[in-house]
Amino acid sequence: MTNLTILGTGNMGQAIASVAAKGGHNVQQLGQEDLATAVTGDIVVLAVPYPAIDQIVEQRGDQLAGKIVVDITNPLNFETFDSLVVPADGSAAAEVAAKLPNSRVLKAFNTTFAGTLAAGTVGPLTTTVLIAGDDADAKSQLASVVTSGGLKAIDAGSLKRARELEAVGFLQLTLAASEKISWTGGFGVIS
Repeated sequence: MTNLTILGTGNMGQAIASVAAKGGHNVQQLGQEDLATAVTGDIVVLAVPYPAIDQIVEQRGDQLAGKIVVDITNPLNFETFDSLVVPADGSAAAEVAAKLPNSRVLKAFNTTFAGTLAAGTVGPLTTTVLIAGDDADAKSQLASVVTSGGLKAIDAGSLKRARELEAVGFLQLTLAASEKISWTGGFGVIS
């Protein structure tokens, strides 16, 4: 059994908490109002919008040292919704890793919608969570949480692959926002 802390109480945070709970893991979910509550999870999921990352690092950076930190953000330009706001050779996950050098940072959950996490399916396929990171043990631990909750997990490679995952997440979000796919749809993986 793994102890998870999810920072964020929105749709994605709730969906990830549900997956972890289905797998028998302990889940601590914290919102903005819980700043006085310490992070207890060995895995900490940043289930917040990209612009909130700096504030979380400032408020809880010391508490995240030594932990597996999962960045689920898609660094969209929220004003225009037409581009990513990180450098072309970078990613939000790389920025998180630079800000939290004593944490084991992973990128995951950003290519799924809350609806597909909660349902466990994308159309007829089992929902797949793509995981990128430089720490094989951290990826294995997160994959175990994902698969025990009834989903599939695929190791997408090193943290450098976060850039491609964020591009896929961006594409999926723009398709849903323009009503070309539903918020309960998305990309599926057949293996």
